[in-house]
Amino acid sequence: MHLNPYGEDAVNLAADLANRRPANAEELADRCRAAGLVLEHPVTARDLDRTQAALEAWEKVVDATDERERAELVNRMLAAACTHPRLTDHADDGWHLHYRDDRQPLGALLFSLISVGTALHLAGRGMHRLRRCAVTECTTIFADTSRTGRQRYCSQRCANRDAVRRHRARAAP
Repeated sequence: MHLNPYGEDAVNLAADLANRRPANAEELADRCRAAGLVLEHPVTARDLDRTQAALEAWEKVVDATDERERAELVNRMLAAACTHPRLTDHADDGWHLHYRDDRQPLGALLFSLISVGTALHLAGRGMHRLRRCAVTECTTIFADTSRTGRQRYCSQRCANRDAVRRHRARAAP
């Protein structure tokens, strides 16, 4: 049985979609398929709208400065998105939990995946492990999945850029 099929992958998908918003339903479907989601229905403009609403709510969670505020925002997402959990058996995956009704349209499915995945990520790894890059001009969102939980940058490129900036500031007369 899977213990956490929603955590890291769902949060990384949310970050990917938030950092580069899909322009249309076709792009949303392609990016979800690339992330490993099986799409049971055609993706529509309503799915895109519901996904955009989920991402707007999720970005408020990312930008929350206080743990309690962050938890409250996640709880609101969970209340709006989730139904009763249930055991599901996929022939190739085996038994695991779903936090949604079967055969939901993609927009509702993503809202559920993002809210539950974020809750599991923050509760399991730490409330501080969802943020924007520490480089001031970079607004990229990332989920800290590092072993130590001290990731500050979205990429090695931003980390290097900030290190060079700090070095030059120290070396300046």
